[in-house]
Amino acid sequence: MSTSHDTPAPTLSTQALNMSYGARRVIRELALDLPSGKVTAIVGPNGCGKSTLLSGLSRLHKPESGAVLLDGADIQTLPAKTLAKQLALLPQEAIAPEGLTVTELIRFGRQPHQGWLRQWSPEDQKIVQYALTAAGLETLADRPLEALSGGQRQRAWIAMTIAQQTPLLLLDEPTSALDLGHQIEVFELVQKLASEGRTVVMVLHDLASACRYADHLIAMCDGRIVAEGAPSRIVTPALVRTLYQVDCTLLTDPDTGSPLIANVRRAVTPA
Repeated sequence: MSTSHDTPAPTLSTQALNMSYGARRVIRELALDLPSGKVTAIVGPNGCGKSTLLSGLSRLHKPESGAVLLDGADIQTLPAKTLAKQLALLPQEAIAPEGLTVTELIRFGRQPHQGWLRQWSPEDQKIVQYALTAAGLETLADRPLEALSGGQRQRAWIAMTIAQQTPLLLLDEPTSALDLGHQIEVFELVQKLASEGRTVVMVLHDLASACRYADHLIAMCDGRIVAEGAPSRIVTPALVRTLYQVDCTLLTDPDTGSPLIANVRRAVTPA
């Protein structure tokens, strides 16, 4: 079953986006255009607005002013079902009912495509099977989620978004609390999805992983974008210092050409 998109992926962008929690401004006059069919990582220190931006891009958090645009249309004006067919969000702490199996979870991804006149079909079943295969979960299809390892569970959640068949996928810290091996499982699945034409945007704490697995990097500080572009082009010791108040040595990965961050130490004086 082919999952590549014959039509170009929809564009996702923001215009003069301002977002607040109560009286505190978190996102400030932010303008961005996310590259289609690529993996974008949003990085920056705690509290810089990464997750708030992701919640704004997915319409979970309404902007104070400005707009999030999907193919030029303000997402606040789109019907919920229309948006759910274009964009899937995997939040930081996804919770499923106890006893739910992998297959049952993935089936939830088909909900936006159901309706009074369209019930469960053989096509839906094919898509669920594809999602199981794409995430490498065929042998775990009937296993309860609580019986899975952390990496397997996270792949099951991503498989649910695969079944939703949206061209845009937003992931909030998809590898938090996972060990190195399970992190790599998730990152390689993300890269596979992008290679099939999906646009993936993920919030990451780990700058090294963002450099290794993302095509495009958005570096944020105090609710603003301070650098944006390919990791090999924008990541410098000065940027690392600005973001995290640390000094480092930058090397180049001989296999991928991506930046490698070494000899990290606390900055002698703040940036």
